[in-house]
Amino acid sequence: MFPLYDTIPSLKRPVVNYIIIFTNILVFLYELTLFWDEELLNAFFYNFGFVPEKMFYSFPVLALFTHMFVHGGWAHIIGNLWFLKIFGDNVEDAMGHFKFFVFYITGGIFALFFHIIFNPFSPYPLVGASGAISAVMGAYLVLFYYSRIVSLVFFILPFLVEIPAVIYLFLWFIMQILNGMYADITGTGVAYWAHAGGFIYGVLVGFRVRKKRYWY
Repeated sequence: MFPLYDTIPSLKRPVVNYIIIFTNILVFLYELTLFWDEELLNAFFYNFGFVPEKMFYSFPVLALFTHMFVHGGWAHIIGNLWFLKIFGDNVEDAMGHFKFFVFYITGGIFALFFHIIFNPFSPYPLVGASGAISAVMGAYLVLFYYSRIVSLVFFILPFLVEIPAVIYLFLWFIMQILNGMYADITGTGVAYWAHAGGFIYGVLVGFRVRKKRYWY
């Protein structure tokens, strides 16, 4: 089920969402200049991605923030930014520009540490915006559970279907948990626990935002 768009238009221009998307694209364009030299590219990932084992001898503070703007390839960045485009505008509507920015960054950091709980001695850099975007998706589930996600479904022939957001996102979350349980066995290289952690953070913040919006 590949999401194409949701059924709730944003009320305000999602300026912060656009800035985050644009920043990720700029960083990736820079990465493309390093693709010709594998050693330089790997050094970039290890310097600006977050390597859990580094915490035990030199805590990489800068990488707490930079890791979520670095991507491992075309499919990685396109998939992440597409999901951010679909879900980010409405969440920014609900939170406001500045609070959305803070939420996005803290969501990415929370997702990172959730990943570290399950991979504390990993020598591999964690890169990508998916942890922060998962937080956005978790908040969307709480704030816009009544929305529908128009998705492209492949079953013999592709067709479009409107899926309730609460079902789509809940199933997505369960898949992250199940995949995370078998990640070490399958060796996919995907940080499923970061996805799950970010989503949980987004749900918790989403309930707080909804309470402030509707309870007086």
